[in-house]
Amino acid sequence: MKLVSFSYEGNTRIGMINGEQVIDLNYAYRTMLEAEGVIRSVQVAEAFVPANMVEFLQGGEQSMELVKKAIDYAQKHGYAMKYKVFHRISEVKIEAPVRNPGKIICVGHNYREHILEMGRGLPDFPVVFAKFGNTIVGPQDDIPFYPVSEQLDYEAEFAFVIGKRARNVSQADALQYVAGYTIVNDVTYRDIQRRTIQWLQGKTVEGSAPMGPWLVTADELLDPAGLEIVLTVNGEQRQRSNTANLVFSVPYLVEFLSNLMTLEPGDVILTGTPGGVGVAREPEVFLKDGDVVRIEIDRIGMLENTVKKTECV
Repeated sequence: MKLVSFSYEGNTRIGMINGEQVIDLNYAYRTMLEAEGVIRSVQVAEAFVPANMVEFLQGGEQSMELVKKAIDYAQKHGYAMKYKVFHRISEVKIEAPVRNPGKIICVGHNYREHILEMGRGLPDFPVVFAKFGNTIVGPQDDIPFYPVSEQLDYEAEFAFVIGKRARNVSQADALQYVAGYTIVNDVTYRDIQRRTIQWLQGKTVEGSAPMGPWLVTADELLDPAGLEIVLTVNGEQRQRSNTANLVFSVPYLVEFLSNLMTLEPGDVILTGTPGGVGVAREPEVFLKDGDVVRIEIDRIGMLENTVKKTECV
């Protein structure tokens, strides 16, 4: 499934992409319950298939299975429903699939060619840093460019989302804890990043994590290795690699991180960026107002955002 968060008439809910439609998962399940004569169907639907992605993922495999039944019911019964279950994609705004993760964990220096262009050796352990929820914007949003810097850079990232609580997980079992995969642009203010030895301040500026367009569930992508990843700016290729080139694989990262901390449903992990970032080019080249940044990853999709110069407020 391709799971999305979407906004319609001022409300943000979760759905599934079905061709040119979005199926509202909560309403589909509520409709099925009412047809079955379930008492307190509204409350039951909110408990098992809530309209918030993180809360839905907290329901684990049970919620996933219930959603599949609800989708099947909705498709069989068409549009004769009490609630607005079906939307045309054109009538909604697609948001970042996970809008309020508990953690956004980023891995630096994880593609061999990027490590080399930055003049470093292969790390013995993952380089880990964080972004926060304030950085998240969706696939139909602009990348805000604030006048705190003139060095706005791009970083194409293959990301995975945790689907159930993980603590001290082995690599052999790791993929069982992944709910699905998405795309994130780890937008970075380079001069701010480099003014101290800690990267955090250059990584957490408002709106610096475009994410989307959806979450491809893990049952549709059994092996996250071997996926081509390409980033272009105004149609010019800047980054290209393959997830087979990751120094630390998705299973390794689940094991490594879950031995440091408890990973929770909805946590987003960015796996690193390929070579070709603007700061490493000769001469350096940074994003400017109006630039269109497009990231494509095999079997996931495409994330495209436009840079927009934005005054501080």
